[in-house]
Amino acid sequence: MSTKSNKNRKRKLNSRKLVALATATALTLSLPTGAFAASNEAVAVSATADSAQSTTASSSAEGLPTTEANVQLDAAITKTKAIALAQQYVSIPETYKLQSASLSSSFRSSGQYSVWSLSYTYQVKERTLGNINVTIDAGNGELIGYNSYTDDTNVKPVYPAKVDRDQATEVAQSFIAKVAAAYKDQVELDAYVGVGDKPPLTGKVVHSIRFNRIVNGIPFVENYIDLQIDGEGHVLSYNRYWDNSITFDKAAAAVTSDEAVAKLQAAASPTLAYIIPYQMKPRKPLLVYGMAPVAISAITGEVVGGESTTAKETQISAKPLGTKPSSDAALTKEQAAAKVDAAFGLPKDAKLTSSEYGEYADDATGKNRSYWQLSYSVESADKNNGGTSIYAQVDAQTGEVRSYSAYNSANTGTGATYAAARTKAIEVLGKQLGWLADQYYLMEYDTSVYENKRPEQIGNYYFNAVRKVNGVSVDSESVQVSISAYDGSVESYWSNTSGFEFPAIAPKVIGDDKAADAWMDYYRVQLTYQSEYNYYWDGQPIPVEKYKLMVAAGEIQPNEVKSQGEAKLVYQLVPRYNLDQNVTLDALTGQWINADDGTVTTLERQTATDIEGHWAQRELELMVTYKALDLQDGKVNPNAVITRGEMIKMLVLAMNQGTPIYYASDAKAEATASFNDVAADSGYFAYVETALQQQLIDVGDGTFNPEGKVDREEMAELIVRALGYNPLAEHDNLFNVTFSDADKVEQKGQAAIAVGLGIMTLQNGKFLPEREVTRAEAATAFFRFLQVKADLKEAPLRDK
Repeated sequence: MSTKSNKNRKRKLNSRKLVALATATALTLSLPTGAFAASNEAVAVSATADSAQSTTASSSAEGLPTTEANVQLDAAITKTKAIALAQQYVSIPETYKLQSASLSSSFRSSGQYSVWSLSYTYQVKERTLGNINVTIDAGNGELIGYNSYTDDTNVKPVYPAKVDRDQATEVAQSFIAKVAAAYKDQVELDAYVGVGDKPPLTGKVVHSIRFNRIVNGIPFVENYIDLQIDGEGHVLSYNRYWDNSITFDKAAAAVTSDEAVAKLQAAASPTLAYIIPYQMKPRKPLLVYGMAPVAISAITGEVVGGESTTAKETQISAKPLGTKPSSDAALTKEQAAAKVDAAFGLPKDAKLTSSEYGEYADDATGKNRSYWQLSYSVESADKNNGGTSIYAQVDAQTGEVRSYSAYNSANTGTGATYAAARTKAIEVLGKQLGWLADQYYLMEYDTSVYENKRPEQIGNYYFNAVRKVNGVSVDSESVQVSISAYDGSVESYWSNTSGFEFPAIAPKVIGDDKAADAWMDYYRVQLTYQSEYNYYWDGQPIPVEKYKLMVAAGEIQPNEVKSQGEAKLVYQLVPRYNLDQNVTLDALTGQWINADDGTVTTLERQTATDIEGHWAQRELELMVTYKALDLQDGKVNPNAVITRGEMIKMLVLAMNQGTPIYYASDAKAEATASFNDVAADSGYFAYVETALQQQLIDVGDGTFNPEGKVDREEMAELIVRALGYNPLAEHDNLFNVTFSDADKVEQKGQAAIAVGLGIMTLQNGKFLPEREVTRAEAATAFFRFLQVKADLKEAPLRDK
């Protein structure tokens, strides 16, 4: 649902950072009589993308109206009533003031739907310290959503959380019983959502809990209640996604679960594709198998759902229409302009109004590339016509026009047919991508939408062409062309063709059967209901595609259409694992790989087999979870001495809240390395370069020695540098150094700080600077570093 609101309206509720005050989650148990009548929401109020039409009446914090006279929408629940209900559902401290109230109405698949959105803010001298947002069903007064945020920049990490997932689930169940008693017996805990989430290195643990709607003893996973509970047991958010207008299949499943597995595997259709992982170093195309989840009817066993429309593919040419353009010298501005004219035919009176030359690093070649950005204008004799504006980007090495757009405010012409526009599009593609003409395919969908339409109703014809190498699609490589429906001219052209080399001959792959077997390990089979909505206009059924098109064209209003949701019993494939990475299947080896960087990975999260009962088990588990420590044959080897490469990776990950580093912070060319023994293709490269840029290490003699052993004095220095205290530590006379072996410690200030903060400990009064650090000791030190780092963060200046 889309809502208009004043400038103080916060971002979408379900995407904000959610941390609440304890007082903001205390509940009032007395609920209004009849507050739980059937509702018709298909998605929570915070979801905004799917509304076809919306109307909003809103009021700002200043001068909030005391009557409902200014509200233009009909609602059973008045604003005053909505505010009273919000204060009953959740405790809103007196320090929080009502910032905005909006009544919004949208047409969804299940019908007209209105909600009150209330936003409360806690401010001290214009500084926002907290927000509470509540959404109330304007038809029956039910609580639909609750979200809260507080400024807690100085909260220190707590390991482990005081409230674990099981306890958080009990808190969530109690919350539902208090605010949505009519729904508490209609839901069941989802055993997969939120399970296995990595503990955040910030220490701000948030448990994601979901309860699915249960119908006839079977989960209807399209309807659910989501909650977030923090590590202290506070409810941070509550959002209900529910549609009571749906009718459900009453028949029991005729297909057994074992039969369903066999049928789903038989229906599974792995597809080959080339991907070019963006974070891969060096980048190159990888051939992978993907497999979209399928569903079958639990009654008949037949495949259901899937793509409602298929595209007609037309090869641009059976063979290349030219050779790949290349040039050693960059084109001049005049030469680039000539390329644009040759490609698209500039008007004779077009004036070049601006030009820009730029360079960038090409991932395909590792070399710098350049381009020209050109802008033209064409004045019109008609003063009421703003004329034409043209923009183009030209590859300064090859002369290839990568993008082109022409905007004509007049839109004159007798009209161009779809057939003529299609011919023009193919001509443009063949001309612009001649050397790849045999690898590009024009994708055409239902063209009946253009029938009996005037040029002003069509605007332009849009064409998309995708690249295929040896019949295999190349993800992310495509070309788009739009042709004016007025005069048949090219309105825009955009090419996303890379310079990467692909195999001339298709490589040998593991085959569809093995790929399907692998993907079936990734998925699990779930018995559930799958909904579909039927639309009726003037009492006659109307296809959903036509309904959407007619609404978009303004031919019908959403409230003129009736809808009926029906849910069929199905077996469907859903992911088995809650992964923190995007995975795909290597088509050559059959191994799972990370689709973002191309590295080999596993579906199950790595766990060490040799740390059960170890004194540093918790700390080691955390480092393994974030891949700060690698496993060998499933073992972390806690007593092995940590290397310099491992230490730097662990430190940078800790400082970066566990997010992997793929590039040096100064974005230097991938072929350039600051150390002669850490090349660009090293797994430590990005971490070492980042550590250097953050002044955690020095270049020295240009050697890093990533496999070198780390002693306690070096670890102390790294930790103190990461805390930003190294300049202070150089004044070691400021510290009361009590080590009995202080005479052996060169960097006494660093050692004193590390010990004084409790990050490192003495042994029998000795610091032991030359003793090598084990993996377990390093993991423990950085675990403590995370806690101390937050504790030492300077509080922002407070108003007095």
